[in-house]
Amino acid sequence: MLNIAFIAHDRKKSEIVNFVIAYEKVFEGHQLFSTGTTGTRIMEQTDLTIHRFESGPLGGDQQIGALVARNEMDLIIFLRDPLMAQPHEPDIIALLRLCDVQGIPVATNIATAEILVKALERGEFAWRELPNKYKPGVDEA
Repeated sequence: MLNIAFIAHDRKKSEIVNFVIAYEKVFEGHQLFSTGTTGTRIMEQTDLTIHRFESGPLGGDQQIGALVARNEMDLIIFLRDPLMAQPHEPDIIALLRLCDVQGIPVATNIATAEILVKALERGEFAWRELPNKYKPGVDEA
């Protein structure tokens, strides 16, 4: 079971809902997280249970980032709106930076999300289930 997060900017929320509907069976066996409104909209349209954090501008990105910092997130689908300025842009950049530091796969558009979910469907995320000492960014203690 992997930890997967969904985040979508306002103009991308319908797109992420449709994407999750299309791959609902793939996501069923995993622990799911999201920012507030995105999670609500997904749960309204699917039978999935999602742990919802605050909305992005109210700290939801940072709450997911805390899981990333502890290497407790395995995959993030974050459909960003590149044509709209976001008031919490520093939080977004910090989350993406943490994903890079920890080696967490993150999709920021539907094309990359499709590739990652197809890999998830084929079981190609087994490397994320390794003990922490073998994961990128985790020090052996």
